[in-house]
Amino acid sequence: MTISHSQRRDRTQSYRLRRMREQGAKPLRNREGHGPSASDGLGVSVDCGWGNLHFAQTFESPTALAERMRKEGPGRRDIAFYVREPHVALASAPQELFLDPSHTYRLDLSTYRSSRRKLQGFTVRRMTNEEDADAVNRIYAARHMVTVRPDFFWHRKDRALVYLIAEDNASGAVVGTVTGVDHVRAFDDPERGASLWCLAVDPQARHPGIGEALVRRLAEVFQARGNAYLDLSVLHDNDQAISLYEKLGFYQIPVYAIKRKNPINERLFAGPRPESDLNPYARLIVDEARRRGIDIEVVDAEGGFFRLTYGGRSVLCRESLSEMTSAVAMSICDDKAVTRRMVEAAGVRVPAEMETGSAADIQDFLAEHEKIVIKPARGEQGRGVAVGLTAEDDVEGAIERAQQISDRVLVEEFVEGEDLRLIVIDYRLVAAAIRRAAHVIGDGKQTARQLIERVSRRRAAATGGESQIPMDSETERALRESGYTLDDVIEEGKEVPVRRTANLHTGGTIHDVTDHVHPVLIEAAVKAARAIEIPVVGIDLMVKSHLKPDYVFIEANERPGLANHEPQPTAERFIDLLFPLSIPHAARQASRNEPEEPCPA
Repeated sequence: MTISHSQRRDRTQSYRLRRMREQGAKPLRNREGHGPSASDGLGVSVDCGWGNLHFAQTFESPTALAERMRKEGPGRRDIAFYVREPHVALASAPQELFLDPSHTYRLDLSTYRSSRRKLQGFTVRRMTNEEDADAVNRIYAARHMVTVRPDFFWHRKDRALVYLIAEDNASGAVVGTVTGVDHVRAFDDPERGASLWCLAVDPQARHPGIGEALVRRLAEVFQARGNAYLDLSVLHDNDQAISLYEKLGFYQIPVYAIKRKNPINERLFAGPRPESDLNPYARLIVDEARRRGIDIEVVDAEGGFFRLTYGGRSVLCRESLSEMTSAVAMSICDDKAVTRRMVEAAGVRVPAEMETGSAADIQDFLAEHEKIVIKPARGEQGRGVAVGLTAEDDVEGAIERAQQISDRVLVEEFVEGEDLRLIVIDYRLVAAAIRRAAHVIGDGKQTARQLIERVSRRRAAATGGESQIPMDSETERALRESGYTLDDVIEEGKEVPVRRTANLHTGGTIHDVTDHVHPVLIEAAVKAARAIEIPVVGIDLMVKSHLKPDYVFIEANERPGLANHEPQPTAERFIDLLFPLSIPHAARQASRNEPEEPCPA
């Protein structure tokens, strides 16, 4: 007697379910109540906070799995894993589901061996408090991942979940996270499996090897519990991650995942974007425009030029610079001496400054202020800027380099403190961040040159090639002030500055402080923007602390990199400015009903 394919499939599935029942597998009812029922049969779903993880092998049929997937809540990202017949499940809901373009990798825990290498500058531990949860969400947002309700971490009752974090030893900041799911605790998995999810490292993290350390520690947790293997899902084109996993002993297996077609997953099922060659600063804005149904025409991808059209209105942009910024405002920002005079007249505090003149005048200025800054009157991205100069020879060399950027060179009083960038859009603060100059941490083996190259590769990978540390005289001077040359080996654990300016294009890092910046600093930034009459601007202040009112104005950037300030809504506010009618109706209604926040004048 011959049997049909559907009969064979049903027999196979029934055998699997019977085997699970015989071995004591128990389905769990998740937090949204999607437990097994008479309609969808046996099926285990674990709520991970960002969405439900559906174990496809526990469902009675691909159709039942598809029905469960269709119940995904708003703002969630459900995943069906271990789908053995994905084509059948997709046929049940072809307009709603898609096959995730990811590979599955497995680590055999019976043969896995721990690393003997000591962690450098950070510690891996369990998540323990609310601050940890907030930090994890910050990293998720920075990596464009779905965030989790903070209370979920503390009120969850599912013992199957394991949360690990990496903590910077010096600052105490959380710089990485990973989640593990114990399949044995989830449904008494007869195969004793486990899986890894949500591996994420802060893009501003200064230490290498954080991702590897998190993966290894999670493997050790499950190895100690007696789990047989650790699985993970990784996008097929994430070569960097795949290389890491294969180095640790993971190998690819024929296991598939299904997800639902929703705005979060759009890039996975909608195909490549026509503007994919845009740099990260332009792409962030274009993506927000796309979400609002605004027409996009890429004029010049390499230069970051694009045109946005909506409701009969068309605006040409270059990244965050648009037609709404006047030529006058742009020329003010282009000349740092003019910018300084304009904002000073508006009551913004500025440092002492002069244009280069006679050698005697420069010597007198240096003698008065002890440390000075040399920078071209025109220029961007920190090119030609030298900070903290004390020796006449260094001053002369810095002036020569600055003159290669601009004929006019400025000499400025050096002010100790932190570099604070404030993004002001439509004369309101949208984001604020401390920018820190590039530095390296010695390991007692590599030279300063090798360490710089390693940090540069990591910064370039995190910023789409936008951030790298130059091997120039400024880098050599920064090293020399700490007693090193490029060819010296730096002691293990020793932190050495390699740049004096905090510009992101020269390897600097950025640390969000939007929620804590002092009101006086906000007021100064808005005053400066109004003085220049510029609707979108990055205002740079030198501050003792972002929590204190002391500051001096440094400069204004007419084309600030909005992508550097994620997850703050910089692109959203930029599009709001250009196309107010594109703001979602509910948001417009809410803004009309709520009292307007006072804006410092």
